[in-house]
Amino acid sequence: MDIFNKIKKLKKKRNAVILAHFYQDPDIQDVADFMGDSLALAQYAQQTDADVILFCGVHFMCETAKILNPTKIVILPDLNAGCSLADSAPPKKFKSWINKNSEHTVISYINCSAEVKAMSDIICTSSNAEKIINSLPEDEKIIFAPDKLLGSYLVKKTGREMLLWDGACQVHEIFSEKELIKLKTRNPEAEILAHPECSENILQHASMIGSTTKIINYATQSEIQSFIIVTEPGVIHQMEKIAPNKNYITAPNQEGCSCNECPHMRLNTLEKMVFALENLEPQIEIPESLRLKALKPLERMLALS
Repeated sequence: MDIFNKIKKLKKKRNAVILAHFYQDPDIQDVADFMGDSLALAQYAQQTDADVILFCGVHFMCETAKILNPTKIVILPDLNAGCSLADSAPPKKFKSWINKNSEHTVISYINCSAEVKAMSDIICTSSNAEKIINSLPEDEKIIFAPDKLLGSYLVKKTGREMLLWDGACQVHEIFSEKELIKLKTRNPEAEILAHPECSENILQHASMIGSTTKIINYATQSEIQSFIIVTEPGVIHQMEKIAPNKNYITAPNQEGCSCNECPHMRLNTLEKMVFALENLEPQIEIPESLRLKALKPLERMLALS
């Protein structure tokens, strides 16, 4: 309890708000002022009147908060909390690729660097990607980056042809279809809920495919009592808080282990949060020219959301 009280006092002293993604450790989720997926966190960051944003997530999320709030101090508990998906699109290679396909409109998933955002026409999240794609004329050529698995799902969902960047999330691409079938056989009453960043062979078994928030809402509001959760298991903490009497089963990866935690998200700790609030470090800084370029596609997304 001492560390929770310390965070509470420091938060008041700094006029800080704590934002946390659903993939964070349960203790961090419990101390956060606002929990959300990428879309909700971006929307909340845009509206906060706090002087300091302590963002318990990964680097691209903190960059998004800074892009939307240039006058606020944005701190990340661990600067090494990156993202395999964002890292899969190095800015120089991405720039060369889109230059070769310059007749395309670039839609980038929010899980990308500020540099990639700045080269995009519009940003999306898993919550609003379908809506954003459908907002464009049917004959418009589209690049979707950096997640090829989410992109493939959206191609089938929207019926639109899109040029896909070859990237994927290390958490969602390693779920095992074989192990998932075994798990479903042992739990025939359970519905499979999956994030669209998963591969097609996994998604074909799902009763519902949706964003992190959609998965949480579906599981907690449905009359079904048992669910196999095919995304980062941090989401289960919120489900257990909202609907504790239900059964939530984590899906196994290719090694047969139900331990698909994001190693980057889990770098953040309560102790690092204390340090960040005490020292206002590590801070996220973005050159103003880059920030303004990245702001335009983010604002376009938020306007459509």
